[in-house]
Amino acid sequence: MGSKAGRFAAVFAFLICGAVFAQPADTVLVNGKIRTLDAKSTVAEALAIRGERIVAVGTFAKLKPLIAKTTRVIDLHGRTVIPGLIDSHMHAIRAALSFSTEVNWIGTKSVAEALARLRDAAKTAKPGGWLIVAGGWTPEQFAERRRPTQGEVALAGGDHPVYIQLFYGWAMLNPKGFETLGIKEDKDVPPAGKLDRDQSGALTGGITGNTPTITGLFARLPKPSFDEQVEGTKKFFSELNRLGLTGVIDPGGFGMAPPDYQALFKIWRDGQLSLRVAYTIFAQGRGKELEDYQALTQLLPMGFGDAMLRFNGIGENVAWGVYNNDNPTEAAREQFTEICRWAASQGLSLNLHWHHDSSVWMVLNTFERVNREHSIANLRWTLVHLEDAAEDTLKRMKALGVGWALQDAGYFEGEAQLKEKGAEAMKRIPRMNSALYIGVHVGAGTDAHRVMSYNPWVALRWMLDGKTVGGVALRGPEETPTRENALRMYTQGSAWFAFAEKERGSLEVGKLADLAVLSKDYFSVPVEEIGEIEAVMTVVGGKFVYAAKLAVDNGKR
Repeated sequence: MGSKAGRFAAVFAFLICGAVFAQPADTVLVNGKIRTLDAKSTVAEALAIRGERIVAVGTFAKLKPLIAKTTRVIDLHGRTVIPGLIDSHMHAIRAALSFSTEVNWIGTKSVAEALARLRDAAKTAKPGGWLIVAGGWTPEQFAERRRPTQGEVALAGGDHPVYIQLFYGWAMLNPKGFETLGIKEDKDVPPAGKLDRDQSGALTGGITGNTPTITGLFARLPKPSFDEQVEGTKKFFSELNRLGLTGVIDPGGFGMAPPDYQALFKIWRDGQLSLRVAYTIFAQGRGKELEDYQALTQLLPMGFGDAMLRFNGIGENVAWGVYNNDNPTEAAREQFTEICRWAASQGLSLNLHWHHDSSVWMVLNTFERVNREHSIANLRWTLVHLEDAAEDTLKRMKALGVGWALQDAGYFEGEAQLKEKGAEAMKRIPRMNSALYIGVHVGAGTDAHRVMSYNPWVALRWMLDGKTVGGVALRGPEETPTRENALRMYTQGSAWFAFAEKERGSLEVGKLADLAVLSKDYFSVPVEEIGEIEAVMTVVGGKFVYAAKLAVDNGKR
C-alpha cells in the first residue's frame, strides 16, 4: 500500500507541476534575495506570480519556462524581497479619514522642523481652515526635548486655528483655536479638562485631561467631507504601501461610528483597496456595549467580507468598565464576562486593550471561565499591549489559544517606563523571545497613529535594539529576537490574527502574492539603519500598489 500511495503522490505532484508550468506567469522577479520565511527559511533567486498568487519560487533556471512574451520580468538587481508586512494593531481606518487634511509630525527631528510643516500647511489650507496634528509624535523625538510653545504654534499657524494632540493626555490650541471652540475655562473642556497655566497664572495654550477629555475635544473639530475621507484613505494606505505594508488588523477606536467606515467601504466596492484590512467593532456607548454588538452584528457574521476587507470581531474596547481600569467593579467584571460569553457563543474573535500584568489575572480568569462553557481555542482572542507580560501570563495565554498583539510603545514611552519599572525589569520588556519559546502567537505592530508612528521599520528597529526615540537602550539580549523572528512577527505572526496565516505571511507557492522589495537589505544593514528602510516596490495579490524606480525588462532571458 505504501509504495502505491507513494507512486500516486509522485504522479499527482508531477501533474500539478505540469499544470503550473503549462501557462506563463504574469510577473517574474529575478536576480533577487527572496526571503520566503517558509519553514526552512529558504532564500530564493526568483519568484513567479500568476493572477493574485505565487506559482513558483526558486532559481531563475527553474522559473525560466514560465516566462513568455507577455510576462513582466523585473530584475531586482540583488535587492531583498520579503513577505508584505502586516500591522497587528493599527487604527488605520480612523487615521486615514483625515490623512489628507492633517499635518503629520511623524519622523520630525526638531521643534523647528515640526513648526515648518505647520507653516507649509498654512500656505495651502483654506482660509480659516483648521491645522490639525492628531498625534504620532513625542517631545523625546525632538532635539530640543520639549513641546512647542503656544507662541511658536501661533506664529506658524498664521490666521488658522491650530490643534495639536499629544497621546491621550494633552492638547494645545493657538488663540484662534480657543476662540473658535469657545474655550475660556476648565468647565469648557469636560469631563476633566484643565487649562494649563504658568507660574503667574497666565494660560499657556495647553489642555491637560484624560482619554474621554481629549477624545471629546478632538470630536469638536470639523470632520473632513466624505470626498476628503475617501481621498485621505487612499493616500494613507498608499503611504503604508510605500513602507512595505500590505495588511492591517484595525481595532476601530474612539468616535468610530458606522458612518465613519463608509469611505473605506466605497473604496473596497470600487476595487481600489491597496491594503488588506481586517477590522473589529470598538465599544462606543457606555452601558449598552452588548446591545450595540448584537445590533451591529446581526447581518455581519464573523469573517464576513473577502481577502481585501474582512470583519474580524469585537474590541479593543470590549467594555467601558474594564477599559484602562486595573480595579473594575464587580458589576463591570460581570458585564465584561457576559460580553465575552456572548462573543464566544457567536464564534467571534475578540481583542482586548490591557496594559498591566499585575491585573491581567482578572481578564484571564474571565477567559478561562468562558472557555469552560464555549471553547475559545480557535477564535483568535487577543491581548493588546500588555508590554510587561510575565512568563506565567504567557503560559496561561498559550493554554487558552490567546494571542499577543505587541506594539513598539517602548519606543516613545521607554523613558517613562524606566522610571516606573526600573532598569532591571526593562531588560525583559517585552518578553518577545519567551513568548515565542512558549508558543504564544505574537503579531507585531504600532498602535498608530494617535500615539505612535505608523512606520513598521522604526518598530522593527526598536524590536532589535531596544532603544527609545531618545536613544536610550533598555532591553537586554535575553528578550531581543533575531532579525528573522522579528520579521516573522510582522508577517506570519500578524496574519494569524486575521485568520490568514495559510494565505499570506510567507512567500510560498499557492499563497497570495503579497510582498515588498526593499530599499536596503534588512538582514545585513547595521541595526541603526533599519528604521530608514522603505519599499521600492509593494505588491498586493499580484497587483503593484507602489513602485519607485526599478529596472523592468519585458522579454525572454
